[in-house]
Amino acid sequence: MFDKMRKRWRAGVVAVAALGLGLGAVVYTQGASAASWPSATSTVKVTASKPISGTVDGGLKRYVGSGALGSGSQDEGQDPLFVLADGAVLKNVIIGSPAADGIHCKGSCTIQNVWWENVGEDAATFKGGSGAKYTVTGGGAKSADDKVFQHNGGGTLTISNFQVSDFGKLYRSCGNCSTQYKRAVVVKNVTVTAPGKSIVGINTNYGDTATLSGITITGDSKKKISICDRFTGNKTGKEPTKTGSGPDGTYCKYTTANITYK
Repeated sequence: MFDKMRKRWRAGVVAVAALGLGLGAVVYTQGASAASWPSATSTVKVTASKPISGTVDGGLKRYVGSGALGSGSQDEGQDPLFVLADGAVLKNVIIGSPAADGIHCKGSCTIQNVWWENVGEDAATFKGGSGAKYTVTGGGAKSADDKVFQHNGGGTLTISNFQVSDFGKLYRSCGNCSTQYKRAVVVKNVTVTAPGKSIVGINTNYGDTATLSGITITGDSKKKISICDRFTGNKTGKEPTKTGSGPDGTYCKYTTANITYK
């Protein structure tokens, strides 16, 4: 089984270690090599958002929306499958389809080894205050019509050892929320597989920053995927104005040495 998974995803070198209950967990090597996608141990239907506090290990079960969460649409304002309280940790979860609005973080949170098989409205939305710290480590996302990670609150989001394919935007600082913040995103050791539109989008007028390193992009020989897009955000709900893209040392912080094409 694992040989087939390695071939299908052209994974880097990974090890599969046993958890306490004999479940598999992905162990990442250094760099941006993509880990193999895990197999679900079972499937759980979610009919109402599940509140998460403390640390919850999903045991690599697949969670799918059902009932009110099962429309599978891209409509804004959908409820999520999981709502993480401030300080919560959610790990070892597979989110299947329908995925509704994925995960909402109400404050600082950690999302560890979570895999989105088919992103719904968004994979995760971050809603904490200006001092919030969010961490996405390990895992991956596929088939996101628009955004994977939506940053509506304040604070800093760090995305590491993650993989994304067939997507619109990996990260977007909200361009037209009624309450705006200065936001920061750190993207490191991430594997990006085309097709895709952009890795990050930030609002320079609110002082946003994006720091990228160890980015590996595959299947994009014409370099159509934008690395970092800059916008002028607003609080009125209007579509934000794009002002530029690429490294500038102030808002989009990376160099060509931080990006590898394969």
